[in-house]
Amino acid sequence: MDLGTAVASSWSSGISMYLVFAVLGIGGRLDWVDSPAFLQKPWVIAAASAMFVVELIVDKISYVDSTWDAVHTFLRPLAGAWLFSHSDLSTSTVVLALAGGALALTAHGAKASTRLLVNLSPEPASNVVVSLMEDGLVAALMTLALAYPVIAGTVALVLTLVSLVVIYVVFRSTRYLLARRRERRRNAPQ
Repeated sequence: MDLGTAVASSWSSGISMYLVFAVLGIGGRLDWVDSPAFLQKPWVIAAASAMFVVELIVDKISYVDSTWDAVHTFLRPLAGAWLFSHSDLSTSTVVLALAGGALALTAHGAKASTRLLVNLSPEPASNVVVSLMEDGLVAALMTLALAYPVIAGTVALVLTLVSLVVIYVVFRSTRYLLARRRERRRNAPQ
């Protein structure tokens, strides 16, 4: 797999690894991309597509999506590591896997932390909107990776930096909100 596609796929797998697997499997079977042979097997494409449909539904339900994300905290970085280790770079497989895992972990960290904050919102529409935006971002980035891998890889690297900023801001905001909440409880009349 070329470097741009590997970077875009690894980062995207941090949000929706099943969609990435399905796209790479179908793209590989149609000779649109040089993807791992395992992903091109019909049963893998079917399983990845089915799991993407499940994820598409689960991801729209508040709090259930956070549980799904918690389980996938381990799976998505592993998927990113595996995908990046199949890139065309002639570097150690361990180094490639660590880079791919880091890319996926930044995307997953931004997704999971943002969704945790969105779940605190009392209305249900924001969860659905954010979920659709995430799915659209992965679909657009993977489409770009199939057509223009270098551009997709560059966009994914920029998104990695954005993800790191989002994780930092959400972490700081959460710490501030929790401190305020503790302070209010301490100062509440008994």
